Amino acid sequence: MQVLFERCAGLDVHRDTVVATVRSPGQRRGSRATETRTFKTTVRALAALGDWLACEGVELVGMEATGVYWKPVFAALEGRFTCWLVNAAHLRNVPGRKTDVADSVWIARILECGLVRPSFVPVQEFRELRDLTRARTAVSQERVRVIQRLEKVLQDAGIKLTSVASQVWSKTARAVLEALLDGVTSPVELAALAKGRLRSKREALEEALEHRFRIEHHGVIVRGLLAHIDGLEQRLDAYDAEIAIRLAPHQEVLELIQTIPGVGAKVAQVLIAEIGLDMSAFPSSAHLASWAGLCPGNHASGGKRKGGRSQARAEVAEGHADRGGLGRGEGQGHLPARASHADQGPGRRLQGTRRDPSRHRRGPPAHRPRPGALPGVRPRLGSEAVQPRSARQAADRPARSTRLRGHHRTRRDRSRLNRARDTHGLPARPDSTMPARLWIHISASALLEMISEGAD
Repeated sequence: MQVLFERCAGLDVHRDTVVATVRSPGQRRGSRATETRTFKTTVRALAALGDWLACEGVELVGMEATGVYWKPVFAALEGRFTCWLVNAAHLRNVPGRKTDVADSVWIARILECGLVRPSFVPVQEFRELRDLTRARTAVSQERVRVIQRLEKVLQDAGIKLTSVASQVWSKTARAVLEALLDGVTSPVELAALAKGRLRSKREALEEALEHRFRIEHHGVIVRGLLAHIDGLEQRLDAYDAEIAIRLAPHQEVLELIQTIPGVGAKVAQVLIAEIGLDMSAFPSSAHLASWAGLCPGNHASGGKRKGGRSQARAEVAEGHADRGGLGRGEGQGHLPARASHADQGPGRRLQGTRRDPSRHRRGPPAHRPRPGALPGVRPRLGSEAVQPRSARQAADRPARSTRLRGHHRTRRDRSRLNRARDTHGLPARPDSTMPARLWIHISASALLEMISEGAD
């Protein structure tokens, strides 16, 4: 196979070690030399790795995207070499031949022939911005989980606040919780703390705030959850301020992105952090949509389409719109949620859709065989081997052609033609073996001829 890169290196990256293989021209004409070394992933060892690669005259370095372990290696080498981060799914080798050395050699061999493409890695500025936006997303999701735990505590205490209010966390909810912690127990006094639209629901709110709240039990949990929420909100404010400072030089582009319908300020920040501002990395808008996981994939074999699962990368931006709300107004004006396969888990299909035909299988449900139907198992004394209900029904009814099963339109048309035959004297079905659709076609043609003759 043609060699596109004379001197390249393949790195198999792990947490503690990195196995590096250099491929270079051999002593004989047309041969290739291979040398493999193992280094630690400390800063000093990575500097030694860079020196060795420079001595070997390496011009291209390829490594597998392994969790977050590739980041220090990539950062240590990107200033000295052309570094490619390769998708792990594109580097699969023959099963049964997987070792650290074999993996690094395989990466170097397919890299020198140009059989893989590099993954998109933004520049350092936007990688740091991406870390901030993803950290903010994680804190926002944690805040939602804490609010849900707070709702469980309120339900345990008999407080049905969410039966009246639209959400559990609001200014009214915070005021009610603070009053409960201060020892206020009267539902009337608690309902008087309502703010905004809840003031018009005073009677329903008084009934919902009748409780069994005990400060020595529920109060301890609620006080801790409120302190946790306050800490998370402080961290969110700090992340928002830092992200705004980082994006201040790109304010014009940020405002331009927000003109897209459904894109708010935070989603625009995430878009810039994830893809950067240099669009030359994507040949066209279709490539960008494919990279973002917003277009379906291809999975067809034998002329049949078996689904097209797309990537779940777009969920990074959707996390700000879908899970960042609940009292902070973050769910307004953002990208809508979409059902993704990442939410379903690996190897699971969307329920209730045509992606999984087994969920819409016709016929009676499968029954577990009774003891009398299992081979080698005798039924109880005084009882007979009971067959499943579907088997009994199949044995009682007469056999019929499977051609007509499920063809409701055929049966409906046949009944209509039977009535027309009785009315107009059409011939009956001459042979029971004649296909039903053929007989319907012949009878319909004869009926049309009689109608036309009558009209004449």
